[in-house]
Amino acid sequence: MTHLLLAATITPSEQISSREPGRETAMAKDILGEAGLHFDELNKLRVLDPEVTQQTTELKEECKDFVDKIGQFQKIVGGLLELVDQLAKEAENEKMKAIGARNLLKSIAKQREAQQQQLQALIAEKKMQLERYRVEYEALCKVEAEQNEFIDQFIFQK
Repeated sequence: MTHLLLAATITPSEQISSREPGRETAMAKDILGEAGLHFDELNKLRVLDPEVTQQTTELKEECKDFVDKIGQFQKIVGGLLELVDQLAKEAENEKMKAIGARNLLKSIAKQREAQQQQLQALIAEKKMQLERYRVEYEALCKVEAEQNEFIDQFIFQK
């Protein structure tokens, strides 16, 4: 089909006059270019225009660079996420330690309060015992005084 197109577009006079090698090549390139075919720098026949091929190559390189940068970014983000996870675990551990310390302090405070109540109860008990001993002492002193008086009267009566 391309051969028919080439033959149909070149007139016989052009065929005769175009025996110059440079002109023939230029005309062939023009005709092939219109058909969407192009020669590259190695004179290989290509379907794409050399500019499009160059842009495609540049885009491919830019994409590779972009993918490399994205890979680096993902590594950085991965490292950052690991660091954040580690810090979160450390913060959680510290939080648990603080909660444990707070609970221990509450427990100690409750123990001291209970101990204080026990000591206050003991003090009240000892005060009551002291009061009983005081009353008993006064009673014994009265009995002693009565007995001494009785002895003195008994001795004076004899």
